[in-house]
Amino acid sequence: MSSIRIFILSALSDRGPMHGHHLRLLSEEEHLDQWTDITTGGLYGAIKRLAAEGLIEEVRTEKMGSYPTRKVWRITEAGSQTLSSLKISALREIVVRPDPFDLAITRLDPDRLDDLEAVITARLASLEARLTDYEAHMRVVVRYLSVAESLAMRHHVVRLQAEIAWHRELAARLPQLILDEKARGASHDPVTEAQ
Repeated sequence: MSSIRIFILSALSDRGPMHGHHLRLLSEEEHLDQWTDITTGGLYGAIKRLAAEGLIEEVRTEKMGSYPTRKVWRITEAGSQTLSSLKISALREIVVRPDPFDLAITRLDPDRLDDLEAVITARLASLEARLTDYEAHMRVVVRYLSVAESLAMRHHVVRLQAEIAWHRELAARLPQLILDEKARGASHDPVTEAQ
């Protein structure tokens, strides 16, 4: 499921024809990078792909002052049908992505186990700082949000809180984890196996 496709198609459907820079400004205004997987840098590539698929089409070009010529896009009938399907799919599909951290924690370097506590402490501090910043941002923008936007931002808060809780559990169990890793490492030691 691609959030960026939903954003572009729904923006063109709801607001009418726009150029890429206008879509970029809209994504920044809505702070999409903070609560979705959309990056402003990905917008222009997504616009090209949507045009190639016939889901949006160029209406005209605009030239204002010394700015480059900009293509103005509108959603096509096929784009409207696709948008409807994308919205339904996004509401039905559950997305919980695997974190590469989980694989890394199961493949620890036995020579770097003493560094693990500092790494986990730093991760936890970073997550807590993100949550603090995000909640502060929410308090500033909450009066401008629709109920749905407020709930979407709250969903991000709950996910961060869950990550923090899990990292606290990990930090509490680090001594046990390190002992286990050392014991497992010793059992696979070629010197031990040769004896």
